[in-house]
Formats: sequence, C-alpha cells, structure tokens
Amino acid sequence: MSETPVVFMVATFVVLAAFFVVDLFVIGRKPHVPSTKECLQHIAFFVVAALIFGGIMWAVAGSKPAIEFYSGWLTEYSLSIDNLFVFVIIMSNFAVPKVLQKYVLSVGITVALILRGIFILIGAALIERFTWIFFLFGAFLIVTAVKLVTGGDDDEEYHENGIIKALRKVMRISDEYDGEKLRTEKNGVRYFTPMLVVFLAIGTTDVMFAFDSIPAIFGLTKDPFIVFTSNVFALLGLQQLYFLLGALLDKLVYLPLGLSVVLGFIGVKLIMEALHGNSLPFLNGGRPVAWVPEVPTWLSLAVIVLAIGGAAIASVLKMKSLETADSKNA
Repeated sequence: MSETPVVFMVATFVVLAAFFVVDLFVIGRKPHVPSTKECLQHIAFFVVAALIFGGIMWAVAGSKPAIEFYSGWLTEYSLSIDNLFVFVIIMSNFAVPKVLQKYVLSVGITVALILRGIFILIGAALIERFTWIFFLFGAFLIVTAVKLVTGGDDDEEYHENGIIKALRKVMRISDEYDGEKLRTEKNGVRYFTPMLVVFLAIGTTDVMFAFDSIPAIFGLTKDPFIVFTSNVFALLGLQQLYFLLGALLDKLVYLPLGLSVVLGFIGVKLIMEALHGNSLPFLNGGRPVAWVPEVPTWLSLAVIVLAIGGAAIASVLKMKSLETADSKNA
C-alpha cells in the first residue's frame, strides 16, 4: 500500500507525461546530434528534477518513501548506464543515421517505459500474493551479480529477440530509412522502414534489462508508485547520456563491479525479507524466521552510493593513469 497521497501521485503522472510529450513531439521533431553542452544541460536538469521530486516526496509522504525513491533511482540509473553499450550496438547494427538517433532513443525509451509499467504491475501483484517470490528474485540477483564480476554476463554483440524476428517474417521491411517515417513506398509497394524495427529493438531490449532492475528495486521498496517513478527518472535523460558517454562506456571499467555489489546486496536483502516473512511449510515449519534482521532503508542507500560512487571514481582514476602512461610512452 502506497504511503504517498493520491493527489501527489496524479500530479506526478501528469508532469512526467508532459516531459515525454515535449521530448517526443517538440524536441524530437527536430532531428540533430546533441552537443556536449546540450547533453550536460539536459542531464543536469533531470538529475536536479529527481532530487527535487525526492525532496517533495519527503515533505508529503515522509522520509522512508523518499529514501526508497533515491535508492531505487540511483540503482536504476546505474543499471541504465551499464546497458547503454547495447544501445550503441543496436544503432550500429541497424545503421541508424546519427542525426536520427536521438529521436529513435526517445521513442524506444517511451515504448520501454510502457512495457516496464506493465511489468511492474505484474511484479507488484505477484509479490502481494506470493511473498516467497522474494527467494527467486534474491537468488536471481545474486547470480547476476556473480556474472557481472566473472564476465559471464557480457554480450559482445546484439542478437534480435523473438519479437523482432517474428516481425520480419510477417511484414515488408525495407533496407533504407526515409527520415523519421515508419512507412515508405518503393516501386509502388508500401514498406515499413527499419525505423519500426529499431524502435521495438530498443524498447524490448530495455525490458530484457528490466529482468535485472525491476527485481532489484522491489528489494528496496514494495510501493509500485516508487518503483515506477524511479524507473521514469532513470530513463529521462538517458538519450543524452547515450551521446555523452557513448565513446567512454568501455572506459568505465569498474562499473560492473560496483553494480555487482549493489545487486548482490539487494539479493541478500530480498532473501532476508523472504525469511522474515516466511510462509513456506518446509522452512521453519511455515513460520517467519524471527532472528533474521531487517535491513534499514538508509543502509541500502548508503551501500548503493558507496558502491556506485566508488566504482565511478576508481574508473576515472584508472582512465587518467592509462592516459598518463600513454603520454609518457608517446
């Protein structure tokens, strides 16, 4: 049950919807490659907006929901940065013109947000009815954390998912783009342009990422409103991060390690919560395991900030040391 006033939730949805409408139909209708200055301005705006939103939530709903939002937002944002590399591969595989990439990301992220919203509702309903699902979520996150450390989760090339493959079989899709158009005509025959496939590739691939991030954030809060807004604020400004960090993603060498710490911590936290509210008959006679402690929300936020912040700082220092070594050898 949400602790946030209904009026505040409605107002939030209206404002966020306005952000996406302006991004798609105003800014997005002017195809261009964002400058570094433009990217920094947009990222700063959305980061400040998230901080202000959390502050307002603190005022209207209390400290606990606000800290849960900040924890969820930082986790989702960090996972989104790590997943930008796949977006770079998708754009390359589909040969999306540079000038159209911003618009493609805007629409793809909007599709992803709608699909994530459905996923969040399903997840919330499952958690409400089956608390033991936290055991599965926790185990999944711990396995994912181990893969990040060992490199078993690396994906060097993009593979089309089932939806995209099925689409290609039933629809005529041309090999060339026609600006932002989804439909084009060649020799009197109507075709869909590759733009449609790219939109779905970005959107559905992001949902695949959500199989990591959604269980993670449910480990920080059970409130679907906080889960959804954390995802929205993480996705806002992601396209600017794409252009700003596209050439630097491979230099954030310690980000996977930081993410593995976060996911591993949340995985353990989920299992502890599942034990604390246990109802499985083969565990402790179907009774809650009373000795299992509850992890306070502030501790979750502290672990996330230290892990991600430490990974970012270590990556920057590593990058500078390599640049210094290269300059000496030149």
